[in-house]
Amino acid sequence: MNFLRGVMGGQSAGPQHTEAETIQKLCDRVASSTLLDDRRNAVRALKSLSKKYRLEVGIQAMEHLIHVLQTDRSDSEIIGYALDTLYNIISNDEEEEVEENSTRQSEDLGSQFTEIFIKQQENVTLLLSLLEEFDFHVRWPGVKLLTSLLKQLGPQVQQIILVSPMGVSRLMDLLADSREVIRNDGVLLLQALTRNNGAIQKIVAFENAFERLLDIITEEGNSDGGIVVEDCLILLQNLLKNNNSNQNFFKEGSYIQRMKPWFEVGDENSGWSAQKVTNLHLMLQLVRVLVSPNNPPGATSSCQKAMFQCGLLQQLCTILMATGVPADILTETINTVSEVIRGCQVNQDYFASVNAPSNPPRPAIVVLLMSMVNERQPFVLRCAVLYCFQCFLYKNQKGQGEIVSTLLPSTIDATGISVSAGQLLCGGLFSTDSLSNWCAAVALAHALQENATQKEQLLRVQLATSIGNPPVSLLQQCTNILSQGSKIQTRVGLLMLLCTWLSNCPIAVTHFLHNSANVPFLTGQIAENLGEEEQLVQGLCALLLGISIYFNDNSLESYTKEKLKQLIEKRIGKENFIEKLGFISKHEFYSRASQKPQPNFPSPEYMIFDHEFTKLVKELEGVITKAIHKSSEEDKKEEEVKKTLEQHDSIVTHYKNMIREQDLQLEELKQQISTLKCQNEQLQTAVTQQVSQIQQHKDQYNLLKVQLGKDNQPQGSYNDGSQMNGIQPEEIGRLREEIEELKSNQELLQNQLAEKDSLIENLKSSQPSPGANEESSATDSARDSEQIADLKQELATLKSQLNSQSIEITKLQTEKQELLQKTEAFAKSVPEPEQSETVTAAKATDVEGRLSALLQETKELKNEIKALSEERTAIKEQLDASNSTIAILQNEKNKLEVDITDSKKEQDDLLVLLADQDQKIFSLKNKLKELGHPVEEEDELESGDQDDEDDEDEDDGKEQGHI
Repeated sequence: MNFLRGVMGGQSAGPQHTEAETIQKLCDRVASSTLLDDRRNAVRALKSLSKKYRLEVGIQAMEHLIHVLQTDRSDSEIIGYALDTLYNIISNDEEEEVEENSTRQSEDLGSQFTEIFIKQQENVTLLLSLLEEFDFHVRWPGVKLLTSLLKQLGPQVQQIILVSPMGVSRLMDLLADSREVIRNDGVLLLQALTRNNGAIQKIVAFENAFERLLDIITEEGNSDGGIVVEDCLILLQNLLKNNNSNQNFFKEGSYIQRMKPWFEVGDENSGWSAQKVTNLHLMLQLVRVLVSPNNPPGATSSCQKAMFQCGLLQQLCTILMATGVPADILTETINTVSEVIRGCQVNQDYFASVNAPSNPPRPAIVVLLMSMVNERQPFVLRCAVLYCFQCFLYKNQKGQGEIVSTLLPSTIDATGISVSAGQLLCGGLFSTDSLSNWCAAVALAHALQENATQKEQLLRVQLATSIGNPPVSLLQQCTNILSQGSKIQTRVGLLMLLCTWLSNCPIAVTHFLHNSANVPFLTGQIAENLGEEEQLVQGLCALLLGISIYFNDNSLESYTKEKLKQLIEKRIGKENFIEKLGFISKHEFYSRASQKPQPNFPSPEYMIFDHEFTKLVKELEGVITKAIHKSSEEDKKEEEVKKTLEQHDSIVTHYKNMIREQDLQLEELKQQISTLKCQNEQLQTAVTQQVSQIQQHKDQYNLLKVQLGKDNQPQGSYNDGSQMNGIQPEEIGRLREEIEELKSNQELLQNQLAEKDSLIENLKSSQPSPGANEESSATDSARDSEQIADLKQELATLKSQLNSQSIEITKLQTEKQELLQKTEAFAKSVPEPEQSETVTAAKATDVEGRLSALLQETKELKNEIKALSEERTAIKEQLDASNSTIAILQNEKNKLEVDITDSKKEQDDLLVLLADQDQKIFSLKNKLKELGHPVEEEDELESGDQDDEDDEDEDDGKEQGHI
């Protein structure tokens, strides 16, 4: 600070010190000072001068400030001052100049300094790394500086951040900062970062931006929130607008469902602050971004369905029918509902069922049309209602039929209590307000768009013009108004309605030409040389006459195609007719209307063309031009080609129908085949079951027959080969097989028993008896205990010797001390003759000799004690090893006892099994004897041998027991 005061004092002391010199000194101090405090004070001074002397500080100090950012990162205070200074240099936000020239100069200055800063891409990367610092005095100025850079040279800075590793991810962390100032400025930074850059928009979206922004909007109170909600909504629009990938990600992430609470404004709508109106306006625009007609049709359709399923459309319709809603919010809500229902049949059907809360309830469509044809309503609101009606009828033939049906005589309410949509359209079509005429004509044209059925139905509409006069058709009334010379806007609207009506509808063309006054009126309008204002009407009349030619089916002899072309050539001229037809597409308002479906006009005077009509003109202009230039022969050829094509189409249609019928028959036959296959499988299953049942019955019958024969015949002998005592040979064979199987099982069990016996013998030989084991273990433990007692006794003896030697050493040391003390006392008391000195020296030598001998003996004793302690440790380790060996032997003994017990149990079990086997064999033999089957002697010998073996085993066991 002393340096700063000196510089500033020097500046005021003498006039020779200018601001530039002061800034130069400060820059020199920043560059050359070794003390951090001096550099910090210099940067602080530059910050205070940077607002007023922006150019000088920027030119001289920018390089030094960037160097500070690179080298002094450890000090957050100087980094904060440097970032603030750079922000003041680059930013144009805080300029005090009001004049246009100075403002333009400041903007150029900010752009130039920004270009200098980003010339080295490392500077932007350095700034991104500084944003990772949590310190408020570093992060906040860094956010503001980067935002200013993006505002000055957005595309260049965006590209640098895009190629920087983890650049966008670092900026996304700002949304999670707990300090609201940094979080809110982070939102502004992301707004500038994502503007017009699809790649960055995708990265930000996949860094969970939607979730964080929607959370912030919810925390701030949705539409009742402050300017933070507005900033978040603008950022969401940047991410979603014209970005199909992000829109799809937003829909699949179920974020559309989270938009519904935004529009729950409640019944009391009196408290509409300016910020709330702004927020709700942006929310409605965000919904429109997702369902914009410019999006891919599939993406728009899926978003529309999601909005209906989550209840968002229902909530918008509630706002639409609510009272007290501001006009601009109501207008934007109508536009939003329009695009949510556009081309979506489910949403259009729901909208048709919405009623206004009136008494009696009226359909929302009727209420909206009443506003459209009311000239006292705001212009933008009337345009919004027209757009809503157009979107309701877009690709909605059902809705078109409902609107046209309200004009037909059978459906008109005779009482006049309720007003229908058709009556409102007719009222607007023939009112004195030209804007109502235009809107009603365009709305009615959309009810006929690409729907030939409704075009024919509309020909049935009759209008009562005045009392006493017969009714006239709607078509005739439109041409009558045209001929009366009304306003240009009214005539343009009626001509667009007639062109839409007559296109692709030969019956309507015939009705139009049936009125003899229509063709002369059109030719007269086209042939006249009128001013520029009337050229558009002439072009539309030429289009209507061309449609009457192109879609003419020659049913009227007076106005066939050829006669109409001759009439054009005589009264107008083909070239003149084509030129007048071209006036439509060359009109300045034509291209504006062809860009987007929404009728968005700055004022009523610009409301001339409809979007769908421009598509019709583009489609028909070329074909009408060709039709006019064709000769009669070409027309005949074309007619023949058309007839041939029609015949071909009819043949193709006939064959298609035949193929369709055959496909249906084939499907029916396939179904019949599959049914028959199922029935066949079921019958085969039933046959198999019946065969098995028959077999069972046969077996039962044979068994009963055998039993009956056993009862009737006497008992036979064994020589009767076919039957013995009612027992079949098969049963005897089965019994023999069972005997063989039992024998094999008995042998297997005997083998297992022998193995167990050998195992038991081995165990007995390895350990003669439990008593012997106990005696040996007891002997070992006694021997170990005696050895331990001897070792302990020897250790005690050594300890006693050590203690006695320690006592003797202590005595010698005390004696040495006494001798030394006596020597010193004697030396002090006795004079120093040579003889006394000799005696004293001899005594001292004697004492020192004895002392050294004692020390040597003490050293030897210590070594001996050390050896004894080591021997004691080794003996202790041996004792521990012996104890562990004893424990291991005890465990092995226990295991062997358990194994012996288990072996005895298994032996007993085997003996039981053998006894059971013997008993079973004996019973089977008895059964065979009872049946008259003699038992072979081999079996008896084998059994005898087996008994002998058993007796020998028992004798061996007895001998082993005696042993």
